[in-house]
Amino acid sequence: MSSSSPVILGIDPGTAITGWGVVTESQGTLQTLGFGVIRTPSTEPLPARLVTIYDELTALLQHHQPDAVAVEELFFSKNARTALSVGHARGVVLLTVAQRQAPLFHYKPSQVKQAVTGYGAAGKRQIQEMVRLLLNLEALPQPDDAADALAVAICHLHSTSHLSV
Repeated sequence: MSSSSPVILGIDPGTAITGWGVVTESQGTLQTLGFGVIRTPSTEPLPARLVTIYDELTALLQHHQPDAVAVEELFFSKNARTALSVGHARGVVLLTVAQRQAPLFHYKPSQVKQAVTGYGAAGKRQIQEMVRLLLNLEALPQPDDAADALAVAICHLHSTSHLSV
């Protein structure tokens, strides 16, 4: 893709569900090239789940050939087990992107919320609605993991251009 229309892959890592969204910007207009989730069954052992994330993310990178990848940083919640699980998935994401030698950027959840909604403590529904509006989608992007990934990609475009959200 040309430098005038950068393609950004946004990722919201998780072991059970990893959200992904591909966004481009041309002449000040945002457009999605696709979004979805990578699901792994909780009945599978952790290593098998991580391989699934690796394989599906590798396929996404090959298909969309993004100019950059934007990943949501790990949010440390009160639940250490959840944070550890997300950390495993995030590690696989970082490895996969590094192997493809794609430029990688990290954003805190509050940065993403601020960039997309104008409010750093916005809720899931607010993020989904703003992503829908910014990308001119007919319906809210579902599930919210995919909406979050689209928001991360939008955040990156916003931070590297003069887009006003």
